[in-house]
Amino acid sequence: MAEKTIVVTGLGAITPLGNSVKEFWGNILKGVSGAGPITKFDASRLKTRFACEVKNFDPGQYLHKREIRRLDPYTWYAIAAADEALKDAGIDNPKEQLDPTRSGVIWASGIGGITSFVDEVAKWGADPDNYRFTPFFIPKVIADMSAGYLSIRYGLRGPNFATVSACASSLHALAEGIRLIREGLADFIIVGGSEAAINYPGVAGFSAMKALSERNDSPETASRPYDKDRDGFVMGEGAGALILESLEHAKKRGARIYATASGMGMTADAYHVTAPHPEGLGAAEVMSLAIQDAGISPQDVDYINTHGTSTPLGDIAEAKAIVKVFGDHAYKLNVSSTKSMHGHLLGAVGAVESIVCVLAIRDQVAPPTINHFTDDPELPPLNYTFWKPEKRRIKYALNNSFGFGGHNASVIFGEFQE
Repeated sequence: MAEKTIVVTGLGAITPLGNSVKEFWGNILKGVSGAGPITKFDASRLKTRFACEVKNFDPGQYLHKREIRRLDPYTWYAIAAADEALKDAGIDNPKEQLDPTRSGVIWASGIGGITSFVDEVAKWGADPDNYRFTPFFIPKVIADMSAGYLSIRYGLRGPNFATVSACASSLHALAEGIRLIREGLADFIIVGGSEAAINYPGVAGFSAMKALSERNDSPETASRPYDKDRDGFVMGEGAGALILESLEHAKKRGARIYATASGMGMTADAYHVTAPHPEGLGAAEVMSLAIQDAGISPQDVDYINTHGTSTPLGDIAEAKAIVKVFGDHAYKLNVSSTKSMHGHLLGAVGAVESIVCVLAIRDQVAPPTINHFTDDPELPPLNYTFWKPEKRRIKYALNNSFGFGGHNASVIFGEFQE
């Protein structure tokens, strides 16, 4: 276990369940579904015609008109979430309150500016001989632009890069933030991820892979993690941001502390491009590494926010991995998949679900998995926290994210005690 203590001091969220952490968390505890028919484009020709969209979001609340035109929506969401997280951490003027050389941004996106890519290429395709690409095309679409723009916006000149590992992207960003502060390369890092991939190619591409639920008659119940009749995940969009600091830095400025970022692990399945290892080999290894890194035992973990995407293979593999790592204790802890409510935010989901873990510790409550109707006899009988939140002692919470390509990340958050 590393000697340096890392703490979480700020949170920010733009999600299908609300455009603030307060609204998001309130709807999580109420068991609200963010799914509905797609409004961002005509999805009538697709097999999946619903998603978990961000609603009532006005980029003009955060950006000037010129900036809005020059940035992709995934960066709009990043800015909104990061702004909230900084304010939540008591940082109103980063350029004056922080040492710029000791403060950084690690920001993730699995896909980057796919909306801008699709729009620009469509315009070119309609008139290839005369259309001139905007000079902002490449800056809008590359996956590191949110990280770069946030550093510019706040004047932070410390470590700054993007992590891209599909659905594990933003949990890898957290892991990297923990590592960099531990190694003394920074004192203060904004970590998180954003995604805005609800467009025709984004949905059609995942649909062609048979990864998405096709429950068009009931979008709000389509994401069914650990249910026998689960048929795929529901696409989501948005952003999650967390402020990580060394404990010394946080105390020096009198910050309010939510939790510790206690341990992290990173592994690969080395098995298949899209399918998880059937026995959850990489998932088990990454959870074990995070537990070891935190310097705790498996019995110390009280809650797991699972990757739990509502896919037939993925849910079983992860549940098997939990039993392998935790043994008899697996049946004593709470697990849940909040994707049943906010959908799968792809590269942003690890950060959003890390916010869930931090607030679960703060409020001592395990959030629910909604949309459970039929038990799956192939799943181990864990406490999946179906339908309603459960009050319980939570000292440590573990968050899992697994991505296409076999990328696995786990981060453990702990209750802060002086």
